[in-house]
Amino acid sequence: MHFIVFGAGAIGCYVGGRLAAHGQAVTLVGRAHALQPIAAQGLRVTDLDGFDCTVPAAGMQLVSTLAEAAPRADSIVLLCVKSGATESAARELAAACAPGTAVVSLQNGVDNVARIAAQAPALRALAGMVPYNVVLRGAHVHRATAGHLQLQRDAVTERIAPVFEAAGLATVLPVDIRAVQWGKLLLNLNNPVNALSDLPLRQQLLDRDYRRVFAALQSEALAVMARAGIQPAKVTAVAPKLLPHVLRLPNWLFTRLAQRMLQIDATARSSMWDDLEAGRVTEIDALCGALMRLAAQHGMAAPLNARMCALLAGPRLRISGAEMRRMLGV
Repeated sequence: MHFIVFGAGAIGCYVGGRLAAHGQAVTLVGRAHALQPIAAQGLRVTDLDGFDCTVPAAGMQLVSTLAEAAPRADSIVLLCVKSGATESAARELAAACAPGTAVVSLQNGVDNVARIAAQAPALRALAGMVPYNVVLRGAHVHRATAGHLQLQRDAVTERIAPVFEAAGLATVLPVDIRAVQWGKLLLNLNNPVNALSDLPLRQQLLDRDYRRVFAALQSEALAVMARAGIQPAKVTAVAPKLLPHVLRLPNWLFTRLAQRMLQIDATARSSMWDDLEAGRVTEIDALCGALMRLAAQHGMAAPLNARMCALLAGPRLRISGAEMRRMLGV
């Protein structure tokens, strides 16, 4: 198969790297500064389970535009750009790809497939959910947490799922991918908390004040989803409605009941933290912003998620857990 990874960031390099290591034809489309280290050193792909493989630069095609990737009619595009770049990427896809080309979104948020379809209606846009944290540093990409990729059930994904599995990318095809996306969004509400904490994920989650903020954002989100008739899927060991209660537990009990949640490399941080550090636009609008829009559609407000949007829109802040709770009133 020919996989075109459009967006050679952390997720794109990990998924593309695993596929290339398995012998699949992979093209990485990304910015020159991101591809240069890979061109010079190859792409080292590792994970917390011990996988360690370096794919030589010659083992993948590295290009800066989708047109250079020369999509074929049977190419599978894995869209891995940040959510804020979805519409511009979709226009590029529409110009470069033949009608019917499959585009699988491996992005955060719940609106990306609709945005792709609006800009590129002739393409076959499919939803996906990436559950794990991935860190990219130069030419080394590392999966820091566990989980299964979840892809929208379709003839295309039924064909590629066994390939993903064979490449070490555990994959499932759920009945309701929208419910899965909303379930993942609940977990992604920790992204702004982590970014503002300026701490590694594990250290931040061991701080009960930060967890209380995370829990408050989830509780507000669950109320909005309930009004909208959305039942988020269970994407962790804990059911969505129980997540805020688990997060609010005292540390001695949380560390016992949420051991899987804490199975994170000590240095791993959220992608939103990476974006802030690099001065890039964050995905806050695709997360907290999506909840605000859903709330407005159903005559509600989402003030806590709105506050997080405001905090991420301003100057770079580093906020303690206690101060964050005070600022949000939780």
